[in-house]
Amino acid sequence: MPLSLLRRWRGTAAGPVVTEAPAAPAIDELYRERRLPLVRLAVLMVDDLPTAEDIVQDVFTRLYRRHGTGLGAVADPNAYLVSAVMNAARSALRRRRIARAYLPPRPEPAPAAEDEALLGAGDRDVIRALGRLTTRQRQVVVLRYWSGLSEQEIAGALRITAGTVKSTAHRALTLLRAQLEEK
Repeated sequence: MPLSLLRRWRGTAAGPVVTEAPAAPAIDELYRERRLPLVRLAVLMVDDLPTAEDIVQDVFTRLYRRHGTGLGAVADPNAYLVSAVMNAARSALRRRRIARAYLPPRPEPAPAAEDEALLGAGDRDVIRALGRLTTRQRQVVVLRYWSGLSEQEIAGALRITAGTVKSTAHRALTLLRAQLEEK
Protein backbone atom coordinates (compact mmCIF):
# COMPACT_ATOMS: atom_id res chain seq x y z
CA MET A 1 0.00 0.00 0.00
CA PRO A 2 1.48 3.44 -0.91
CA LEU A 3 2.54 5.61 2.01
CA SER A 4 0.17 8.48 1.14
CA LEU A 5 -2.80 6.13 1.02
CA LEU A 6 -1.74 4.61 4.35
CA ARG A 7 -1.58 8.08 5.96
CA ARG A 8 -4.98 9.01 4.62
CA TRP A 9 -6.40 5.75 5.84
CA ARG A 10 -5.06 6.43 9.33
CA GLY A 11 -6.44 9.95 9.23
CA THR A 12 -3.24 11.97 9.07
CA ALA A 13 -2.23 13.84 5.93
CA ALA A 14 1.41 14.41 6.73
CA GLY A 15 3.97 13.81 9.44
CA PRO A 16 5.29 10.69 11.06
CA VAL A 17 2.94 7.86 11.77
CA VAL A 18 2.65 7.36 15.50
CA THR A 19 1.37 4.02 16.67
CA GLU A 20 0.26 3.39 20.20
CA ALA A 21 1.18 0.27 22.06
CA PRO A 22 -1.67 -2.18 21.76
CA ALA A 23 -3.78 -2.43 24.86
CA ALA A 24 -3.48 -5.65 26.80
CA PRO A 25 -6.33 -7.97 25.89
CA ALA A 26 -8.90 -8.90 28.46
CA ILE A 27 -8.67 -12.42 29.80
CA ASP A 28 -11.89 -13.55 28.08
CA GLU A 29 -10.56 -12.41 24.68
CA LEU A 30 -7.25 -14.10 25.35
CA TYR A 31 -9.09 -17.27 26.33
CA ARG A 32 -11.10 -17.33 23.09
CA GLU A 33 -8.02 -16.69 20.96
CA ARG A 34 -5.42 -18.87 22.68
CA ARG A 35 -7.25 -21.78 24.32
CA LEU A 36 -7.19 -24.19 21.37
CA PRO A 37 -3.53 -23.59 20.41
CA LEU A 38 -2.56 -24.03 24.06
CA VAL A 39 -4.57 -27.25 24.33
CA ARG A 40 -2.80 -28.54 21.21
CA LEU A 41 0.55 -27.67 22.77
CA ALA A 42 -0.37 -29.43 26.01
CA VAL A 43 -1.62 -32.51 24.11
CA LEU A 44 1.74 -32.74 22.38
CA MET A 45 3.42 -32.65 25.78
CA VAL A 46 1.21 -35.00 27.82
CA ASP A 47 -0.37 -37.10 25.04
CA ASP A 48 -3.77 -37.01 26.72
CA LEU A 49 -6.59 -34.63 25.72
CA PRO A 50 -8.47 -34.48 29.05
CA THR A 51 -5.25 -33.78 30.94
CA ALA A 52 -4.25 -31.14 28.38
CA GLU A 53 -7.60 -29.39 28.72
CA ASP A 54 -7.27 -29.45 32.51
CA ILE A 55 -3.79 -27.96 32.28
CA VAL A 56 -4.93 -25.07 30.08
CA GLN A 57 -7.98 -24.43 32.25
CA ASP A 58 -5.81 -24.38 35.38
CA VAL A 59 -3.36 -21.96 33.76
CA PHE A 60 -6.15 -19.54 32.83
CA THR A 61 -7.64 -19.89 36.31
CA ARG A 62 -4.32 -19.03 37.95
CA LEU A 63 -3.87 -16.10 35.55
CA TYR A 64 -7.33 -14.78 36.44
CA ARG A 65 -6.77 -15.18 40.18
CA ARG A 66 -3.46 -13.36 39.99
CA HIS A 67 -4.31 -10.54 37.56
CA GLY A 68 -8.10 -10.34 37.28
CA THR A 69 -9.84 -9.60 33.98
CA GLY A 70 -7.38 -6.92 32.85
CA LEU A 71 -3.91 -8.12 32.00
CA GLY A 72 -2.13 -4.75 32.00
CA ALA A 73 0.45 -5.98 34.52
CA VAL A 74 1.48 -8.89 32.27
CA ALA A 75 4.12 -7.76 29.77
CA ASP A 76 3.45 -10.49 27.19
CA PRO A 77 0.34 -12.55 28.01
CA ASN A 78 0.92 -15.03 25.16
CA ALA A 79 4.45 -15.83 26.30
CA TYR A 80 3.22 -16.07 29.88
CA LEU A 81 0.53 -18.59 28.87
CA VAL A 82 2.90 -20.73 26.79
CA SER A 83 5.43 -20.82 29.60
CA ALA A 84 2.78 -21.66 32.19
CA VAL A 85 1.30 -24.45 30.03
CA MET A 86 4.75 -25.97 29.43
CA ASN A 87 5.55 -25.89 33.16
CA ALA A 88 2.19 -27.41 34.08
CA ALA A 89 2.63 -30.15 31.46
CA ARG A 90 6.07 -30.99 32.85
CA SER A 91 4.58 -31.19 36.33
CA ALA A 92 1.83 -33.53 35.10
CA LEU A 93 4.42 -35.77 33.45
CA ARG A 94 6.50 -35.79 36.63
CA ARG A 95 3.43 -36.80 38.69
CA ARG A 96 2.68 -39.58 36.20
CA ARG A 97 6.23 -40.89 36.35
CA ILE A 98 6.14 -40.97 40.16
CA ALA A 99 2.74 -42.67 40.19
CA ARG A 100 3.92 -45.33 37.73
CA ALA A 101 7.09 -45.98 39.71
CA TYR A 102 5.16 -46.74 42.89
CA LEU A 103 4.32 -50.38 43.27
CA PRO A 104 2.04 -51.12 46.19
CA PRO A 105 3.22 -53.96 48.40
CA ARG A 106 1.88 -57.28 47.27
CA PRO A 107 -0.38 -58.97 49.77
CA GLU A 108 1.06 -62.15 51.14
CA PRO A 109 -0.86 -65.18 49.95
CA ALA A 110 -2.91 -66.83 52.64
CA PRO A 111 -1.90 -70.42 53.22
CA ALA A 112 -4.45 -73.07 52.39
CA ALA A 113 -6.36 -74.48 55.34
CA GLU A 114 -5.10 -78.02 54.78
CA ASP A 115 -1.48 -76.79 54.64
CA GLU A 116 -1.84 -75.25 58.08
CA ALA A 117 -3.43 -78.41 59.45
CA LEU A 118 -0.71 -80.69 58.05
CA LEU A 119 2.25 -78.55 59.10
CA GLY A 120 3.69 -78.81 62.54
CA ALA A 121 4.93 -75.85 64.56
CA GLY A 122 8.54 -76.53 63.52
CA ASP A 123 7.62 -76.61 59.84
CA ARG A 124 5.88 -73.25 60.11
CA ASP A 125 8.97 -71.76 61.72
CA VAL A 126 11.20 -73.08 58.93
CA ILE A 127 8.88 -71.70 56.26
CA ARG A 128 8.81 -68.28 57.97
CA ALA A 129 12.61 -68.31 58.25
CA LEU A 130 12.91 -69.21 54.55
CA GLY A 131 10.75 -66.20 53.74
CA ARG A 132 13.33 -63.94 55.38
CA LEU A 133 16.16 -65.14 53.10
CA THR A 134 17.08 -63.44 49.87
CA THR A 135 15.60 -64.85 46.69
CA ARG A 136 18.84 -66.52 45.59
CA GLN A 137 19.45 -68.03 49.05
CA ARG A 138 15.92 -69.39 49.13
CA GLN A 139 16.32 -70.86 45.61
CA VAL A 140 19.58 -72.58 46.49
CA VAL A 141 18.26 -74.02 49.76
CA VAL A 142 15.03 -75.28 48.22
CA LEU A 143 16.74 -76.79 45.18
CA ARG A 144 19.46 -78.40 47.30
CA TYR A 145 17.55 -79.71 50.29
CA TRP A 146 13.94 -80.07 49.12
CA SER A 147 14.50 -81.00 45.50
CA GLY A 148 17.75 -82.90 46.09
CA LEU A 149 19.69 -81.38 43.19
CA SER A 150 23.47 -81.43 43.15
CA GLU A 151 25.55 -78.27 43.25
CA GLN A 152 26.31 -78.61 39.54
CA GLU A 153 22.62 -78.99 38.67
CA ILE A 154 21.71 -75.95 40.78
CA ALA A 155 24.50 -73.94 39.16
CA GLY A 156 23.18 -74.85 35.72
CA ALA A 157 19.58 -74.09 36.64
CA LEU A 158 20.37 -70.70 38.22
CA ARG A 159 23.20 -69.86 35.77
CA ILE A 160 25.75 -69.30 38.50
CA THR A 161 29.00 -71.08 39.37
CA ALA A 162 29.20 -74.07 41.65
CA GLY A 163 31.29 -72.03 44.09
CA THR A 164 28.50 -69.45 44.30
CA VAL A 165 26.04 -72.24 45.02
CA LYS A 166 28.26 -73.52 47.88
CA SER A 167 28.81 -70.09 49.46
CA THR A 168 25.15 -69.09 49.07
CA ALA A 169 23.99 -72.34 50.66
CA HIS A 170 26.45 -71.89 53.54
CA ARG A 171 25.30 -68.33 54.24
CA ALA A 172 21.62 -69.31 53.96
CA LEU A 173 22.01 -72.23 56.37
CA THR A 174 23.86 -70.00 58.84
CA LEU A 175 21.01 -67.48 58.73
CA LEU A 176 18.37 -70.19 59.05
CA ARG A 177 20.10 -71.69 62.08
CA ALA A 178 20.35 -68.28 63.74
CA GLN A 179 16.68 -67.49 63.08
CA LEU A 180 15.46 -70.87 64.27
CA GLU A 181 17.58 -70.76 67.44
CA GLU A 182 16.01 -67.41 68.38
CA LYS A 183 12.64 -69.10 68.81
